[in-house]
Amino acid sequence: MTSHPPTTRLQAWHEHPGALPPALAAALEACLSRPVDQAECADVLDLLAMMGCDAPTQAAALWFALSRVDAALWQAEAPRLPEEVRRLVEGQQAAEQVWALHAQRSAGGGSEGLRRLLLAIIRDLRVVFVLLARQLARLRAAAALPEAERQELARLTRDIHAPLANRLGIWQLKWELEDLAFRHLQPDTYKRIAKLLDERRADREAFIRESLDELGRALADAGIRAELAGRPKHIYSIWKKMQRKELEFGELYDIRAVRVLVDTVADCYAALGVVHTLWPHLPREFDDYLARPKGNGYRSLHTAVIGPRDKTLEVQIRTHEMHRANELGVAAHWRYKEGGGADAEFEAKIAWMRKLLDTRAEDEGALAADLRTELMEDRVYLLTPRGEVVDLPHGGTVLDFAYHVHTEVGHRCRGAKVNGRIVPLTFQPQSGDRVEILTAKQAEPSRDWLSPHHGYLNSARARDKVRAWFRRLAHDANLAVGRVMFERELKRLALPEVDLAKLPAHFHLKTQDELLVALALNEISTGQVARALQEAAQPLDDDDAVPLAPARPAPARDPGALSIEGIGNLLTTLARCCQPLPGDPVRGFITRGRGVSVHRTDCASLARLARRDPDRVIEVNWGKASAQAYEVDIELRGYDRKGLQKDVTGVISNAGTPIIASSSRALAKSGEVEMRFALRVRDFEQLSTLLGRLLALPNVVEARRIGGARAN
Repeated sequence: MTSHPPTTRLQAWHEHPGALPPALAAALEACLSRPVDQAECADVLDLLAMMGCDAPTQAAALWFALSRVDAALWQAEAPRLPEEVRRLVEGQQAAEQVWALHAQRSAGGGSEGLRRLLLAIIRDLRVVFVLLARQLARLRAAAALPEAERQELARLTRDIHAPLANRLGIWQLKWELEDLAFRHLQPDTYKRIAKLLDERRADREAFIRESLDELGRALADAGIRAELAGRPKHIYSIWKKMQRKELEFGELYDIRAVRVLVDTVADCYAALGVVHTLWPHLPREFDDYLARPKGNGYRSLHTAVIGPRDKTLEVQIRTHEMHRANELGVAAHWRYKEGGGADAEFEAKIAWMRKLLDTRAEDEGALAADLRTELMEDRVYLLTPRGEVVDLPHGGTVLDFAYHVHTEVGHRCRGAKVNGRIVPLTFQPQSGDRVEILTAKQAEPSRDWLSPHHGYLNSARARDKVRAWFRRLAHDANLAVGRVMFERELKRLALPEVDLAKLPAHFHLKTQDELLVALALNEISTGQVARALQEAAQPLDDDDAVPLAPARPAPARDPGALSIEGIGNLLTTLARCCQPLPGDPVRGFITRGRGVSVHRTDCASLARLARRDPDRVIEVNWGKASAQAYEVDIELRGYDRKGLQKDVTGVISNAGTPIIASSSRALAKSGEVEMRFALRVRDFEQLSTLLGRLLALPNVVEARRIGGARAN
C-alpha cells in the first residue's frame, strides 16, 4: 500500500465517497484549515476505523484536537454538535486530569489507581478507544520529540494505555503500544533483541514456510478447512518472557510460531489433534483458553511442538470469529452494535469493562469470577491531596474515606474538604473529587458514627474499625453507654419498664451485660431492640399499649416466616455467625444437607461463601406480617429554622409512614418549636428507626413517642 502525506490522508477522509455525518464532515473541514497535527489526526482516524468505531467517535477525536488548538472555535461549534459527540469530547477532556496526575506522581508510584480512576470518570466507554488510538499515533511519531517529552509519553503508555489495551483484549493496539514504549524507555535492550531477531529472520521465515506447508497438507488430508499464517513475535513480549523465565534469547521456544484459523470450535480441537499427531508436543506447554477463557475474553488453543528440523514451534488455533474478537477485544463488537437487537455478550463485556479495574491487577481468574457472578458493587474513585487514588463503595462518605486511607486518620478525623470546600462528615463525594481530611491530635471517634440514622459511615469496613476502637475501652464504660442507650430507647418509645432478663435470649446472648455492650457497639441496633421490646410488651390490650388502628383484612402470617424467591418451601436455618432477625436485610446460601442458611446481607461469612460458590447464593425475604397498622403520637422539639417542618415531614414521608394529623407550636421566648404528629406505623422497629432519623435532623433536640406510660 502506497504511503500518502498526512494532509493527503486527511483529505482522503474528507473526500470519502458517500455522505459523511455532518459532525465528522465539519470536523474534517476545520482540521484541514487549522494548525492541528494532521498526521496524528489521520492516524487516529485510521486506527478508529480499524477498530470499527462509529462516526460520532471519529468526529469526537477530531473535535477534541481542534479544541486544544482553537478554544474559540470549539466554544462556538459545540452547541451545534450532537449531544453524543459533545459527551465524547468531554470524556477526553476529563482524561487530561489523569494524565496530569500521572506526571505529578512520585517515582515508582503505582498506576493501577489511575487506571481505575480513568474509567470511573469516563461516562461513554468509546472514549477509551479514542485515547488508545491517539496515544499510539503520538508514540509512532515520538522520535521527533525532545528526550524528556518522549520519555514521559512512553512511561504514560506503559503505565496506563498498554495495560488498558491488554485488559480490554485489543491486541492489535496492545502489542504496538508495548513495543514502542519499550523502544523509547530501554532503547539498548530493544535494539539488542531486534538485532537478534533480524540475524535469524531468514532462517526463521524459511522454517515457518516449511512448517506451514507441512501442516497445511496434514489438515487438508483430514478434511479441515483452515487458514494458516506465521505469527509475529513482538519484542516487548520476548523481553518479558526472558525476564520471567530467566532465559536467554536462544532458549525461547516460541520465537517460531504459527496461527491456525478454522470455522468452528469442533474444528479447533480436530486441528489440535492433527498438530499433535504430526509433531511431538511439549506437555507442559499446552493451554486451553477455549474451555477456560482469560478474564478479558481471550479464547484460543495454545500448544508447543517439536516441529521440522527438531526445532520448537508454537501453534495457536482459534476460529475466525475468535480471532477478530481477540484482535479487537471489546471494540470488535462496535461494528455490529448499530444494526440488529441487543448483543448479550457485548452487554456483559461492557458491564465487565466498568468493573475490570479491580485491585487484583493481573489475577485473570478473579476477573473472570467477577464477570460471572456480578457481585462486585459500584465504586467511586477519590484522590488524596497527593494525587493517590482511593476507591470506596458507592455511597461512601468522607468519613469512610478517612478510614480507608488509614485507621488512625479515621479515628482522628474532625472535618473534611472536598475540592477545597469544607463539607460535613456525612458528605458523599463523587469519582474524581480530591478529598482532604482534617484531623485532631488525639484519636476520639464518636459513637454517633455507628448509628445508621446519622449517615456518617456507609461501609462495613469503617464501622468495624470504629467498633474495634470502642471494644478496646473498659468493659464498664461500654456497659454504662449501653444502659443509657437502652433507657433512652424505652423513654423514646414511651414504654413501661420491661424485664431486661427476657431480652438476651432473643439475640442469642447469655447475659444482660452482653446485650448492653452489643447495643453500645451497635452490633445490635436500636431498631432490633424496639422489635424485641414490642414482643415483650404483647399483648397490646391495656392502657400502656399503642392503640391498634383498624386492620386491613389480610391473612395472618408468622412475622418470622421466610420466603425464598423462585423456589418452593425449603428448610431454612438462621446463621449463627450474624444472627439475622426479622426486619434485617438477608440473603440465603444453599448448604449441603441443611437446606438454606440465612445470613444478613452484610455478613462477612456470607461474602466469603459467595466468592467461593456464587451460584449457591439466593434471594430470601422475611415473610410479611399480617397487614396491621398501629396509630401512634410522636412529639418533636427543636430550635426553629427555615425549612425545619418541611425536612421533618420529608423524613416521615420517605419512611413510608402515613401522617394522620399534625400540629406545631412556636415558643417565642426560647426560639424553640414543638411539633406533634399522629402516625400509622407497622411496628416498634419502624417507629424506632423513624425517631432516630428525625433526631438526626439539624436543630432537632428531641423526638419521642407520647401517650401511654412514659419511662422517666
